[in-house]
Amino acid sequence: DLKSEMNKTRKLPLRKDTRASDSSQEDAIDQWARRRKQFKDSKKCSSTGGSSINSTITEGSINSEDARSVDLGLYSENEDRGFYTENFHSASWVFRGDDVSPDNSPRCLSKRPRPVAIRERTVKIAKGTGNYPWGFRIQFSKPILVTEVDTNSAAEEAGLQVGDILIAVNGTDVTSMPHSEAANLARKGPDILTMTVGSDISRYPNTPRPTCRGYLHKRTQSAILKGWRKRWFVLKHNGYLHYYKHKKDEGKCRPLEVTKLEGAEIGVDTSLGKPFVFKCIPQTGNRSFYFCATSNQEMKRWLEAMDKAVHPVHQNHVWVDVTLHNTTLPPLAIKNPECLGLLHQLDRSKDVWIQHYCILKDGCLYFYATLRSTPAQGGLYLQGYIVSEQSLGSKRSVIELKPPSEEFKTFYLCAENVNENKRWITALKASINKWLPLHQAIQDFMNRPLEETRM
Repeated sequence: DLKSEMNKTRKLPLRKDTRASDSSQEDAIDQWARRRKQFKDSKKCSSTGGSSINSTITEGSINSEDARSVDLGLYSENEDRGFYTENFHSASWVFRGDDVSPDNSPRCLSKRPRPVAIRERTVKIAKGTGNYPWGFRIQFSKPILVTEVDTNSAAEEAGLQVGDILIAVNGTDVTSMPHSEAANLARKGPDILTMTVGSDISRYPNTPRPTCRGYLHKRTQSAILKGWRKRWFVLKHNGYLHYYKHKKDEGKCRPLEVTKLEGAEIGVDTSLGKPFVFKCIPQTGNRSFYFCATSNQEMKRWLEAMDKAVHPVHQNHVWVDVTLHNTTLPPLAIKNPECLGLLHQLDRSKDVWIQHYCILKDGCLYFYATLRSTPAQGGLYLQGYIVSEQSLGSKRSVIELKPPSEEFKTFYLCAENVNENKRWITALKASINKWLPLHQAIQDFMNRPLEETRM
């Protein structure tokens, strides 16, 4: 099933028209399908070499443990190459830029304003009750950051996430505004709080995920109990539908059942002769669920949320977008490179060294055939790699890129001479050090005293 396979792994082809267009995406899928067929026909799978740098990139959660390479090893000299990205998607990473001192917070959590690569989206939050009607906190910083989102709150249902950057509140730009003024702007506004928020290259995709909570009557078809039973349903951000016996059980007891909605069939049902009934037929299994809402408006609310879960939107990590854009540029057009020049990479399958013109930028090493080549042939995401100088065979000095885990691949590079090797080693270490594991960044962030406003 090509569609289900594509949800697990996806090739990032580097084409001359790498801009995100529908036609290029369709070409990429077709190309992926052809290579998959070749792989099945040949029954071969080889390790990556210097002449074919490739990888797959996983969709969904950035913490997925399913991020494993499907290395087809079927490249010819004229085919497009890709990026080796497994180490990046096996864990969460925060980009801290030049804030390399342990006393400083990561870049995305820093109080210092910096230009960042932003993916924007609009979040609309309906005002609730109580002293904190929207259910989130913002931090005293520039830009203003969301530091907490209450469970079961209107903010959570709207898709607001910890670490989101506030760009505008009710149409007013707040990027240079103190967080207290932004909070007052929200409080004085209408009951529907409209915010433009974004995420920088430090964060995973901010695709608004559906959430919905409430009581529904569920049709029971067991041999003993038949009829309709009132249950508390929770549709999570990940597209899974949970239900409990009572509202108070959420978070305290295990759900009675969990159902994945992606690919399911949903819609209004009139066959039972009861108003406000809708059905859900999951893609897996042969069971059908029938739900009954209390009103037509309530039924529409659930159907809209479920439809988003049935047809989820998959997005690249923002950093992937940045690197794919850079691959379309000539080598010297990539702004502020940390190092550039000729490097040879060892193709261990053939025991030969392949020459590339290389550009190092923010933990990514781009490979070009020559100085005048466009686009890039491929490259390496270096998050977590350890750089050292080693001896290898007849070469007394090579650059070893050792991965953070044995499941990933070790790479060997060699410059024109020993001094060039040392220059590259220094630059590679500094570039990799710009990235911090998310768990460490969060710990550093939580240990700092912060001034916050609860909304």
